[in-house]
Amino acid sequence: MEVVGKIIQVLPVQEGVGRNGNPWKVQPYVLETLDQYPRKVHFEVFGEDRIKQNPCDIDQLVTVSFDIESREFNGRWYTSIRAWRIQQGDTTQAAAGPVAAAPAQAAPVAAPVEAAPEANIDPFDASAGEGTSDLPF
Repeated sequence: MEVVGKIIQVLPVQEGVGRNGNPWKVQPYVLETLDQYPRKVHFEVFGEDRIKQNPCDIDQLVTVSFDIESREFNGRWYTSIRAWRIQQGDTTQAAAGPVAAAPAQAAPVAAPVEAAPEANIDPFDASAGEGTSDLPF
């Protein structure tokens, strides 16, 4: 999945050691979408290598490729959005090719079509169109 937006917060890096003794790092971000009604999305980049490969700054336009995962703990469900790639800018239009990037031209407007005389029958008038209905009543 992908989402395009602007980075509005770079949260502090979280670090720890797993049960197996291996260290881990998570860099959380908050992105605001570019939709008519913008939404805020909290996502994380997991692993020191991915954090170094995908640096982000505040007010930077990015396209985030991510996976969504939910897990249960003590009867409660938790959902995380883990980014596996962050590209600079809005790459969704560039990937579609030059046809999508070309400005849209207005389609020619067709002349109005006059309604057939049968179309002017009032559907609520029981006397109009006697015998033309396929209804049983």
